[in-house]
Amino acid sequence: MAHSLDMKVSQHARPGRWRQRLWWTLWSLLVVLGVALGAWQWERGEQKRAYLAQLEAAPALVDPRQVPPEGSRLTLSGEYLADKTLFLDNRTHGGRLGVAPLTPLRGDDGRVWLVQRGFLETGTSRADPEVATPKGRVTLRGRWQVAGAGAPLFGRNREGARLQRIELEAWALDFAHPGWLHLEEGPGALPGWWSPSVMPPSRHVGYAVQWWGLALAALVVMVLGGRRMGRHPDEIPAEDRS
Repeated sequence: MAHSLDMKVSQHARPGRWRQRLWWTLWSLLVVLGVALGAWQWERGEQKRAYLAQLEAAPALVDPRQVPPEGSRLTLSGEYLADKTLFLDNRTHGGRLGVAPLTPLRGDDGRVWLVQRGFLETGTSRADPEVATPKGRVTLRGRWQVAGAGAPLFGRNREGARLQRIELEAWALDFAHPGWLHLEEGPGALPGWWSPSVMPPSRHVGYAVQWWGLALAALVVMVLGGRRMGRHPDEIPAEDRS
């Protein structure tokens, strides 16, 4: 009878132990995930803060010969190459749909720069856009953005005169430096749609705190629930105890 009772206890205890292990494992994963995502958001906030500080400290340059640092305020003089204009597709400004004209500028010294001129409303039309471009010598001022990895492409980058993302290879030109000027002042400027940082650092910090709060809540549930399961194992039916 004692041996039979021990076997019944073992059979009833085993499912309880597995439930406890599963409980601790799943909630531990949730805690680790919350901590990791919070740390990632915190790091993103620090990166944004450093980037904005870099923009504030960026120099003001006139027709630079060396590669300008990210965010530099440039002054360029030269002549637009109007017939080389392409358009960055799917831009929005004030709830309107449009494109951003991209017009090369041949500087006074012969070097070529790419200029992102701002927002041009097109609506839902897929016809090639048209934009008026000043003739003759112009002086432009704006922010410099270094060329880097763009958004992922699904299909071809170019459709007619439209580009899905800026790639200097779309022009058969030898540009002065890998990057482009976001025009802020000067002939040919259109309403600005571009900003150097979409999400402020404070929002990343807020997301980090939220993830860490969820991780803490999961930790509390894990500990309290685990202790309760340990204090109340499955009981053997009364008729098997005799």
